[in-house]
Amino acid sequence: MVMMENNDRLLEEFFAANRHEVADNGFSQRVMRRLPARSRQLAQIWSICGFTLVVVLFVALDGIHLLGNAFQQLFNNLLEHGAAEFDTRSMAIAGVVVLFLIYKKIASMA
Repeated sequence: MVMMENNDRLLEEFFAANRHEVADNGFSQRVMRRLPARSRQLAQIWSICGFTLVVVLFVALDGIHLLGNAFQQLFNNLLEHGAAEFDTRSMAIAGVVVLFLIYKKIASMA
């Protein structure tokens, strides 16, 4: 343990005595300024490509028709089996929350 502390102290002294600053003429600053903008642009491009792919697949695989059928079956089942237990206020609140989350996601992509 004492040997390790001694070695650490010797290394610190050596590096402190032999420290040399390298002039980069602002290179590091230029690199740091460009990195976030490029990564943000790449993230936006990936998001747009992913969103476009989802929309194309949704339309190509007849998602609109399938979604319409699913909602039609849902409402038919509600009317047949659970109309007495159906709480419209809860469904309205859930719908508003879902719409808010969709809006928030779309707004964060811009």
